[in-house]
Amino acid sequence: MRILVIGGGVTGSHLAEKFCADGHDVVVVDEDADALASLEAHLDLLTVRGNGADPEVLEEAGIGRADLLLAVTDSDDTNILACIFAKTRGVDRTAARVSAAGYMTSRHIDFAKLGVDLLVNQHDEYARDVCSVLRLPGAIEVTDLLDGRIMVVGMSIHMDSPLLGNTLSGFGNPDWIRRIRFLAVSRGDEILAPHGDTSFLVGDDVYFAGEPDAISAFLQWAWPENKRFQRVVVAGGGELGLQLARRLEEARMPTVLVEKDSRRADYCSEQLRRTLVIKGDALERQTLAGIGDAEGMAYVAATGSDELNIIGCLVAERFGVRFTAAKISKPEYIEIASQLRLLDRVVDPNLAMVNAILHFVRGRNVSAVALFSRLPGELIELKLDDEHPWAGRAIRDLPKLPADVILLAALRSGQVRVATGDLRLEAGDRVVLYCQPDTVDKLDRLLGHD
Repeated sequence: MRILVIGGGVTGSHLAEKFCADGHDVVVVDEDADALASLEAHLDLLTVRGNGADPEVLEEAGIGRADLLLAVTDSDDTNILACIFAKTRGVDRTAARVSAAGYMTSRHIDFAKLGVDLLVNQHDEYARDVCSVLRLPGAIEVTDLLDGRIMVVGMSIHMDSPLLGNTLSGFGNPDWIRRIRFLAVSRGDEILAPHGDTSFLVGDDVYFAGEPDAISAFLQWAWPENKRFQRVVVAGGGELGLQLARRLEEARMPTVLVEKDSRRADYCSEQLRRTLVIKGDALERQTLAGIGDAEGMAYVAATGSDELNIIGCLVAERFGVRFTAAKISKPEYIEIASQLRLLDRVVDPNLAMVNAILHFVRGRNVSAVALFSRLPGELIELKLDDEHPWAGRAIRDLPKLPADVILLAALRSGQVRVATGDLRLEAGDRVVLYCQPDTVDKLDRLLGHD
């Protein structure tokens, strides 16, 4: 597949790297010569310098031969125009990144008719990502698949967890093995594929899948001292913070938004219905002290500065806040914050957008793809057709899969079935699987790549 990426920034680089690894022909358009040179230095792709909304630049990039156009610059206008031009030149699928919330909520404009098949708002994706974690105390990452019928969750093993000293086959409650499917254990720089004799250590990040009720019950069992947050403090009233507060309101979570700028604080107060908006500096301990008990508090730093977000989380942790999360966009900061565990959750808006876009690329049978922040590899939602080699076979009888591919669950006639060895897969099933990075390219035939 020939893919044209408009924008060579952080998001565009993520996408280009992913598509090159998958063997696609990638062309990146950007006005920044240094950004293009950086991409060319480590990826096998073509680059074109220029404005992605300029028809002549698009022609130079070979838009007439592209199968997919992804416009992810910082300019909404450029992204939408690039998609419109692409459709007029016969590009099959287009996606545009937008920052303004009005594009997502407008009921008067049909962007698909204009030529934009997918609109992705980074603020909305960020807010959805954070809310997923906050609704499950103890989780470090949460992803929904199968229309929300399956949740894939990561959690860190703490000293009081009953998981310590147990193997997967030695749980006191064997019902967990039938309701929960483990997919990976992250231990330092090592990723372990779970087996019956796998045991857990303090500090391990464990990833597992199941239906929402089962996941919630398992988290409560695995970390009994972790309780629901009494309130969420959102530091920063920009578009990110405002959108997050809106989603938290919808989830009925008590929320406090802290914004330093008086005018912006007043605007946020007008836009929100149940959120307490405070004019103040979230980096000051007295601001947090005036909000309430830190023990039941979650703190989310959503300002436009990665540095201030990290510092804010450190201040909040020193104050005694139970859970901290920060929006961090710079890859080098994400790596450092994750390795040193400076906060409980790093939220990368660029990764959230990549997850929203990836299903455009994988193939005709793939309805969803998701990446994790801490765990390498992919979650893939695959629909089995009549000719699929898995249809009609029990999981234990499937053709030999790469060792790092784990089937998690299947959805059939509205019923979720955890992927045990005796589960027989049928045509029409929607199957969720996890595969580590080195095995993705081995699944081309099964994933229905074009």
